[in-house]
Amino acid sequence: MMMSDTKQRVQQMLKDHKIGTLATIRENKPFSRFMLFFHEDLTLYTATNKETHKADDIESNPNVHVLLGLEGSGWNNEYAEVEGTASFEESAELKKKFWQEDLKEWISGPDDPNYVLLKIQPSSIRYYQKAGSEPEVINM
Repeated sequence: MMMSDTKQRVQQMLKDHKIGTLATIRENKPFSRFMLFFHEDLTLYTATNKETHKADDIESNPNVHVLLGLEGSGWNNEYAEVEGTASFEESAELKKKFWQEDLKEWISGPDDPNYVLLKIQPSSIRYYQKAGSEPEVINM
């Protein structure tokens, strides 16, 4: 399969599946939580409050793992595993672009001083068309 075909499928999947898990490392142990993801090309973004454990985790160790796809009982749905490096993005333009009212549980609004985006730059994406299929790998 051509890399560009895989990239197009991954980009479409990222549009279709916004909720996934973000795993960070804390005291040499993995910690996962559900997050709402956005993307530009293959770079992922997710909103958080600066005063969270995940922000502390990323300051200590920026290596992260993201799972997206497989919703409901859909074992035959596509999904992706993303290995990458997270950094903090404070661009007012991007924070407004990716703001969602659902985030008000944790962040008061797009101008909240504790609102930050986690920018996840993938090093590798493993895309599966369905559970049990061979992965198509994009190495960055």
